[in-house]
Amino acid sequence: MQRELRLRILSGLFLAIVVLAATWYGGLAFRFVSAAIALLIYYEWSTITRIADEHGNANIAAWTGQALTALLVLLGDFASAAAVLVAFTAIGLLLMLRSRASGWLPLGIFYAGVTGLSLAMIRGGDWAGLCAMLFVFATVWATDILAYFVGRAIGGAKLAPRISPGKTWSGAIGGAMSAVAAGALLVHFLVPGAELRAAGLALVLSVFSQAGDLFESFVKRRFGVKDSSHLIPGHGGVMDRVDGLIFACFSAFLLAVAFSLIKGGGMTSLGAALFGL
Repeated sequence: MQRELRLRILSGLFLAIVVLAATWYGGLAFRFVSAAIALLIYYEWSTITRIADEHGNANIAAWTGQALTALLVLLGDFASAAAVLVAFTAIGLLLMLRSRASGWLPLGIFYAGVTGLSLAMIRGGDWAGLCAMLFVFATVWATDILAYFVGRAIGGAKLAPRISPGKTWSGAIGGAMSAVAAGALLVHFLVPGAELRAAGLALVLSVFSQAGDLFESFVKRRFGVKDSSHLIPGHGGVMDRVDGLIFACFSAFLLAVAFSLIKGGGMTSLGAALFGL
């Protein structure tokens, strides 16, 4: 086995164990992982888009917002974290308009901050939150894995040749179908009776996951970068590993809020709202 492949497998297994263990325990452990992911994403984003080099003062303001948002996520004060994230995204927009800072600044603030916030809020602290987080992981991982293998096996028309030449429509469809199967199967054991709802949710999350993957590919191609960083041995950066998860989590968050509003009577947790519990 080649050294690079062995390193990739070992680091991937280590990360999977850490994330799944934190997901199982929930609480502070998972909030810490969520906050850390958000901070690392902004570090990579600011490096890729050259905000750190070209807009130093604006980047300091952005880091302040990221740090405060991450701290509030860590403390479990999600409402305040959301308010701080919105405020600093607005500050980023003002800096873009008045100080000619890059438009990538406010987008990066929101992109990184909403990742940590969505992850922590979906997991929450109850059984439904654990099920919801495992469901999101299952759909995203199934999408990634099967999209790659189906695309390699079948080939065919390219999905977005100018953004990511290796992706095909056959891979995208195969990834979506595998996400539906994985999501419905998982929910069959965790939340019996919600399989049909889970299948529909899995399809939506798979589409958003693949959109997130394409978005990161677009950003990297725009700035001529192969990997978001070299933080993860054999894998590249954090953004390279969670690009699909970011969009999937945010879409799950929005769906849970929408379901809660439609149902009325308040929302006990995002996980419960997502599965209609």
